[in-house]
Amino acid sequence: MTRFNQTFLKILKCVTVHIRKPVCHLTVILWLFAIVPLAAQQATTYPDFPSETPQKLVKATDGFNYTRRNVMIPMRDGVKLHTVILVPNGAKDAPILLTRTPYDASSLTSHAHSMHLGPILQGYDNATDLIIEDGYIRVVQDVRGKYGSEGDYVMNRPLHGPQNPTPVDHATDTYDTIDWLVKNISESNGKVGIIGISYDGFLPLMALVNPHPALKVSVPMNPMVDGWIGDDWFHNGAFRQQNLPYIYEQVATRDNTAFWFTSHFDDYDVYMSAGSAGELGRRRGMEQTGFWRKILAHPSYDAFWSEQAVDKVLAAQPLKVPVMIVHSYWDQEDIYGAIAVYKAIEPKDTNNDKVFLVMGPWCHGQAIDDGSSLGALKFNSNTSLYFRQKILKPFLAHYLKNDAPTMDVPPVAAYETGTNVWRQLQSWPSGCDDDCTVNPTLLYLASGLKLGWDAPTFGDAAFAEYVSDPAKPVPFRARPIQPVGYDNGLNWPEWLVDDQREASGRPDVLVFVSDVLTEPVKISGEPIVNLVASTSGTDADWVVKLIDVYPDEVAEQPKMGGYQLMVAADIFRGRYRENLSDAKPIESDKPLPYRFALPTANHVFLPGHRLMVQIQSSWFPLYDRNPQKFVPSIFWAKPEDFQKATQRVYHTPENASFIELPLVKEHD
Repeated sequence: MTRFNQTFLKILKCVTVHIRKPVCHLTVILWLFAIVPLAAQQATTYPDFPSETPQKLVKATDGFNYTRRNVMIPMRDGVKLHTVILVPNGAKDAPILLTRTPYDASSLTSHAHSMHLGPILQGYDNATDLIIEDGYIRVVQDVRGKYGSEGDYVMNRPLHGPQNPTPVDHATDTYDTIDWLVKNISESNGKVGIIGISYDGFLPLMALVNPHPALKVSVPMNPMVDGWIGDDWFHNGAFRQQNLPYIYEQVATRDNTAFWFTSHFDDYDVYMSAGSAGELGRRRGMEQTGFWRKILAHPSYDAFWSEQAVDKVLAAQPLKVPVMIVHSYWDQEDIYGAIAVYKAIEPKDTNNDKVFLVMGPWCHGQAIDDGSSLGALKFNSNTSLYFRQKILKPFLAHYLKNDAPTMDVPPVAAYETGTNVWRQLQSWPSGCDDDCTVNPTLLYLASGLKLGWDAPTFGDAAFAEYVSDPAKPVPFRARPIQPVGYDNGLNWPEWLVDDQREASGRPDVLVFVSDVLTEPVKISGEPIVNLVASTSGTDADWVVKLIDVYPDEVAEQPKMGGYQLMVAADIFRGRYRENLSDAKPIESDKPLPYRFALPTANHVFLPGHRLMVQIQSSWFPLYDRNPQKFVPSIFWAKPEDFQKATQRVYHTPENASFIELPLVKEHD
């Protein structure tokens, strides 16, 4: 301790303990005279050493082929939204292509430290190649409450109404943004298109509600539409629990800096160790986030979900803006939304010139990536490049450029898997143009685990059965199971095209197989499941998978020998058999009908292949486990609630189980 510190402590003691003693007064005075020179000795001064960092950096932009502008655009309630504007050098009367995002506009437009526009967008942008070629002004904006924007964040903020009492929503924010852009970007021609994928694809749909007059086109790609029926949060009542990390990281902080921590290498073990999704959320502090609390409060399809389902919202709106809806057959995240929106708004397109549908052999977002393959599947061309250059490019140019170049884009462009060709159609589902029809045709589950076109007959075995054990749920892909993600070599985007042989060998999976096909079988549309089944429990999940089984050997691609490719598959939570909004126990050991749609397909089962249907009662850990005993909320199922159950699938004349296939029949 220095002399200075010792002296200070003496004074402090005198003042606090002996302040009433006369000797203390004299001591304080004498010690103060001693302190001053000591303090002066220790208060050493140093020469100035100026910082080498400028107070404000002015970036040199000589040689850049674009100008970058960061602006805060005011909304009608005073909140300002951070917006990045990229203007190509020499732009004049250029159209604006807008994307609104919750994923950080700054980083999404800074993929490289480059003087050129292409590299800084590459890796994120929906259509970098055509943006550069056609000279669009690129605008990317942080949505309200995320990253550089002001305001409060709400996941998929509903429109003003019962779910949103404020006067602002994504529709008004888009309107105000477009209004500012056309008035303040002098290089533009006053025409705006909006484009995006996934959450960014949900936002172009919101822009269609009371759209700004300058909005000339909307391109929702793989959009989030109905989070309960078949997109991100549930599928037919079964909770997609592997999205817990996304919910946490997206909602917990403005800039996604709160990270989910895992506990096991295999996600199967992560979710098994917690028991239920609600318990895992509790352990991770999820209930601090508002959206998770809403999910817990609304496990059924009540007004909270149905009133904000975008397809239902748009069905009640006039159709004012041309829309190109982009769907992926193997979209592992939002496989429901695009087709649901198409069905909702296509009837409004009386002139067949405002609603366009594109369907490709892709995973989520692959339309902007390489489309030559998906997992083990190899296509005969870069299907994504074809889409961008032959479909999207002329579509955008036609509606956004001043000279309005003509376009040769069909109302429906549907890639046909199996034969690997593009089809140009007038509507969907149609399969082909004028020389064929789509006929609902029943593919029966039959005795002996057979699959065929003939209805069951009397005398055959009444059912096939298996035991479903929640302690050993069926994995949705081969273990170890990776988390949801796109970085660090994760192959999450490919799981819908995984070989299903892993599941077909389990005793708790029923496998019905057809004879070898002697002629092609083509389907175009949604296969409809009609399952008659019973359970010894009081609740059950039913997973149904329509599969294309490749020949035992494939000469040109040996690894595809015997491959079991899911063409369409989904899950249904049995408690919602009677009413999606009202969960009820299932009557034990009674054959009951279950009817639900599988995702849309445009596929040809080729000669030499076989059709297969697999049925199981868990798809773990992507979906939470059904305890198979009815409880008020599966989110809070206790360990003792999980029980084995005997599941029976019936195939008798009075209790026939079948898949209603949208079979394409060519006219003679």
